[in-house]
Amino acid sequence: MQHDFSEGKVSRQIISQAVPLTLAQIVNLMYNIVDRIYLGHLSETDSMALTGVGLIFPIVSLIAAFTSLFGTGGAPLFAIARGAGREERASRLLGHVTSLLTLCSVLLMAVSYLFRRPILFAFGASEASYVYASAYLSIYLIGTPFAMLSTGLNGFINAQGFPRVGMLTTVIGAVINLVLDPLFIFVFGMGVRGAAIATVIGQAVSCLWVLRFLTGKKALIPIRREHLPVRWGMFKEIVALGIVGFIMQATNALTQVACNTTLQRYGGDLYVSVMTVLNSVREIFSMPIHGITSGAQPVLGYNYGAKKPARVREGIRFTTVIGTLYTLLAWLLVIWQARFLVSIFASDAALLEAGPPALRLYFFGFVFQAFQMCGQTVFQSLGDAKHAVFFSLLRKVVIVTPLTFLLPALGLGVNGVFIAEPVSNFLGGMACFITMYLTVYKKKLAQAAP
Repeated sequence: MQHDFSEGKVSRQIISQAVPLTLAQIVNLMYNIVDRIYLGHLSETDSMALTGVGLIFPIVSLIAAFTSLFGTGGAPLFAIARGAGREERASRLLGHVTSLLTLCSVLLMAVSYLFRRPILFAFGASEASYVYASAYLSIYLIGTPFAMLSTGLNGFINAQGFPRVGMLTTVIGAVINLVLDPLFIFVFGMGVRGAAIATVIGQAVSCLWVLRFLTGKKALIPIRREHLPVRWGMFKEIVALGIVGFIMQATNALTQVACNTTLQRYGGDLYVSVMTVLNSVREIFSMPIHGITSGAQPVLGYNYGAKKPARVREGIRFTTVIGTLYTLLAWLLVIWQARFLVSIFASDAALLEAGPPALRLYFFGFVFQAFQMCGQTVFQSLGDAKHAVFFSLLRKVVIVTPLTFLLPALGLGVNGVFIAEPVSNFLGGMACFITMYLTVYKKKLAQAAP
C-alpha cells in the first residue's frame, strides 16, 4: 500500500484512493437506495411508502451534517499532520473525533425520536405519508451512532493509505442490508419497518469493522484511550474546518425541506415521491464524483503539508478533468434513459408518467456540479474553511432554496422546483471554481512553488 503521497505520480495516487472510495460510496448508497427500490414496488401502498421514506431525507442529511462536522473536519487536519510528520497531533485528532461523533450521535438520536411527529410534518408530511415515515424513522434512528462512527472515522482509514479497508467498511454493511431487505420486507411482511431494521444491522456491522481496524495493530495511527478526552483548542480547530462539510450537508437538508414542502403544496404526495426518486438518481450519479474528490483530498492535503505545491497543482488539474468528463457523460445518460431510471424505483403508473420529465429538468447542466465539488475539495484539503463555507452557502442558501420557493410562485408550478437545481449548479459551481483557480491555483500555489 502507498502511505506516502509525496512520491510517485499524483494522478495514480488519486486514482488508487478514488477507485475503492468510489466503489465504497456507491455501495454505501445501498443502505437507503435498496430500501427505496423495494418499497417503491410494494403494490399495496402505491407510492406512499416511497413518499414516507423520502420525508426523512432531511433528517438523514442532518445526521450526515454532524458526521461531516467532525469527520471531514478532523480527517484533512489528520492528513496534513501526517504529511508534516506530526504523528502525536494526528493521534489526538483521531481521538477527539471519535469522542465527538459518539456524543453527538446519542444526542441526535434522542432529539429526533422525541420530536419526530412535528419534525416530519414540518418537512412536508401528510397524515397518509406520516404513518410510513414514522414507522421507518423510529427504527432507523437506532443506527445513528453506528452510522456516524463508521462514516466519520472511515476518512481516517483512507488518510492513512488504506483505501481498500475503507471500501470494505461500506461494502460489508451494504451487502448485509441488500440480503436482509427482501427477507424482512417481503418474507416476514414487515414493510417499511423491515427495511429500517436491515439498514441498522448493516450500519452496526460497518461500525464494528471500523473500530476493529482503528484499534488494531494494522493501523499506522490507532485510536488511543489517552487522546479521547476533548480539549477546547483542538475542538475549535476540527469544527472550524468541519463546518464546511456540515454546511454542505445541512444546506442539503434545508433544500430538501424546501423541495418537499413546495411540492406538497403544488403537486401533493405524488410529487414528493417524484422528488424521492430524483434524489435517489442524483445520489447514484453523484457518488463517482464524490469518490474522485474524496480520493484527491488526502493526496492534496498531504502534499500541501509536505510543502510540495507543484504536486498539489497537478492533483487539482487531474481531479478537474476527470470530474468534468464524468459528469458530462452522466448528464447525457440521464437524458437518454430517464424513464428506465425512474422505473428502477417505482411501478406506480402516475409516478412513471411524472418522473422522467422532472428528472431531465433536474439534471440539466449536471456537469457544473463537478466545478463546485472540485473547488470545494481544494479549499477544504488546504484548510481554507472560509471559502469552502461561503460557496456552499452561496449555492444552497442564496441561490437554490429561494428559487425553489420563487419559481413555482411565478407560474412554473412543480417544474420550478426542478429547474432551481441546474440554475444553482451553474451559478454556484462556476463562482466556486473560478475563485479557487484565481486565488489558490494561480496565486497561492504558484507563489509557493520553488
